[in-house]
Parts: sequence; structure tokens; C-alpha cells
Amino acid sequence: MIKYDFVVCGGGTAGIAAGYIAAKLGLKTLIIDKNIHLGGSITSALVIPAMKSNTKNINCEFLNDFVETLKLYNGQITYGDGNMGWFNPELAKIALDAMMKNVGCNVLYNSEIINAVAKENWVKSVCVTSKTLSLYIDSLYFLDSTGDGNFSAILKNKILDDTSKHQPMTLRFNVSGINLQKFSDWLLDIDKDRNVTTAYTINGDIHLSTACTWDKDRNWALWPIFEKAIENGDIIESDASYFQLFTVPGMPGTISLNCPRILLDKDIDPLDPFATSKAISSAREQIWRLYLFMCKYFPGFENSFISNIADMLGIRDSRRIEGEKIFTKSDILSGNIVDRPVLHADYPIDIHTYEKDTSTLQKTVDYELPFECLKASGYKNLFLAGRNISADFSAQAALRIQTSCFSMGEAVAKHVRSLV
Repeated sequence: MIKYDFVVCGGGTAGIAAGYIAAKLGLKTLIIDKNIHLGGSITSALVIPAMKSNTKNINCEFLNDFVETLKLYNGQITYGDGNMGWFNPELAKIALDAMMKNVGCNVLYNSEIINAVAKENWVKSVCVTSKTLSLYIDSLYFLDSTGDGNFSAILKNKILDDTSKHQPMTLRFNVSGINLQKFSDWLLDIDKDRNVTTAYTINGDIHLSTACTWDKDRNWALWPIFEKAIENGDIIESDASYFQLFTVPGMPGTISLNCPRILLDKDIDPLDPFATSKAISSAREQIWRLYLFMCKYFPGFENSFISNIADMLGIRDSRRIEGEKIFTKSDILSGNIVDRPVLHADYPIDIHTYEKDTSTLQKTVDYELPFECLKASGYKNLFLAGRNISADFSAQAALRIQTSCFSMGEAVAKHVRSLV
């Protein structure tokens, strides 16, 4: 029987921070992940850049170390608005391996948790399976950072069910071979709104960002181009529901697209494998249409090509696990200061929807998350971090960003260190 101080179930954004900080603090730590690399949404789902938030540097040791490590691989830039979360997803795989090696954090790849042993309100061990074997691993403390809350579901910890709807999912992709000088010149000329479209030269490379949606909350400069493409039959209306792109550090001539938004059905359950399989296939059809659209309507894309399609859906919400406290929308809007903040943030309540003009991007005052939201309600040695956080639907829509997930994982690691 293998025994650890701390086992991290899921090596996504919350899990990597938890595992790294725990090992750095001297705990015998293991991260278990189903993929062959760490990083979750950053690496597998191509969710970059990390959204900017006012962290006040609370539980940001992992983030700061991650940025410094990525710089060594030419895999990070700080954008013109001060956002240092512009990461290269491929180089992040290498950087994260190096970080875990440096602090002595063990990682078990290609492995999934299929069972657990618990007695009353205490988790004893997890059963992990890979292609070649199954084994039980003991630990003093456990973290569910699986995103979907799979470990908590196995343990039958209470699942929150305060909404019957889910936010639409995304399958992100990259396009390379773009003449970014030509594209950025054209883009800045047609869109004068610098709250939407910006471009900078950083370390000799052009970096830019732009967006367009079918919501009429602003006068999107790109919308007439999408309308023309719809009229010409080059794309369908749902392809234009949400469109956002960013350049990628260390990948000259490449953009990463935060789309397509998958609207195949009115509410796709991210936990239903049949529904998500259908969604993935549909999204790849959308990707091809959007790529051809950009080649036809965007200057600079004449010699471009699709260089990567994410191997993980961008899931904004699925299971949320009940903790000792459930963080709510009113908690966020109140801006309450707590005695033991897990994180400090000002990221808005960001809810994507399936219908036009119904999405929410509600500004907030600065808010803090109490540690009780990271403690599972049913078990004394089980913690939560990431988008499966103990929060209601609206609060989770603000907390799910990567910088907040980093802070959650780090806070759990520091707490566990105080107990061991």
C-alpha cells in the first residue's frame, strides 16, 4: 500500500497549484490525472489567456512561479493591459513537468480514480486504475480538483442542484500561418473600440485580441462581416453567437480562438457522454466553417492552416459539490471581506447562454472567498477546488476563472500543511 500526506485528484488548474505548493512545503504529494500532461483547461482545452482579475497577490505563489517558469521556455507574455496570464499551452506542459520535478511532487498520468475507501466521515484511500493495473493509495488528506467533481460523486458527497440549466460548452482551436501584421492593420482600422480590439508588439512579436458576439449589448465592429457571411451561406447563425481570438506567446503567426460556442441542443449535459460526443463532432464541423470564413473575410489568413484542435471540451459548469459553506451571488455582490480569504477577485459574473441577448456579464465589487467553501460537507479530510467549488450557479460563474482556481488549490495545500 502506497501512502501520501496529500493526494490531489485531478491535475487541472486547481490541482496543479495544490500539488506544487504542497510539495514545495514539504508534504509527500501525489497528483492523479487522466491525461498524459498537467494543466487541464490550459493545456488540454486550450483555454488561454487566463482572465485578468485583481488578486491582490492573495494565494498567488503558484501563479507567480508558473509565470517565471514559462518565461524560461518563451511561453508567457504580459499583455498591454497588464495581464500576465498569456500562456503557451504546449510549453505549459513542459514547464509544469519541470515545476513538479523541482519540488518533488509525484504525478500519476493516464490514471483515473474509480473507487474509494471511507469510514464514516474520513476518506482512507483511493482506487486508481490505468491501462495496466489497479491499486489503492492511502493518504491523510485528499483534494477533489477533478472539475466535474467525480471524486466527490464516488464518495457520495452531496451535489448542489440549484439550477436545471448549463452554460454552453466550447471546443477551442488554433490557426497558424497568419500574416499578423496584415491582419492587425486591418483589424485596428475597422474596429476603433479599444475595449474590444487591441494590438501590441511584445518582444518583437505582434500580439492582439478581438471579439464579436450576436448579442446587441454593444456595436460590434466585426458583426457586419459575420452578417454578410451568413447571408452568403459561408457560416450559419449559431457560428456567430460567440467569437473571440488571441495570439499565443511563442507561436508567431498563430491565434487561439475561444469558439465555437456549441449550441447543438438547448442544454447539453456535460456529464452525458452521448450528448458530449455529439457536441464534439458538431463543434469540429463548426471549426471548419469558421476557419474557411476567416480565410475568405480576414486579410492575412491566405496561407493559414488549422494547427490544433483542443482534446478537451471547454466546460464552464457541471457538478458543484456542497461544502461547509455555499458561496452565493449575494456574497459576491456584497463584497464582504472575510477573515481567512482563499482568494481576492473582481472578475464579473460571466454566464454564457444558448439564446441571443440573454448572456450575463455582471460587474462586481471586489470579493473574497472563505475557506469553508473548500471543505467538503461530508468528509473531514476532503477538500474542493476549481469549478466544482461549493458555490451557487451565479457565484461559480465568477469563480471558475483560472487565476481563482490557482488560488483555491494553493489555499488547500497551505491548510493541509498546517494540519500535518
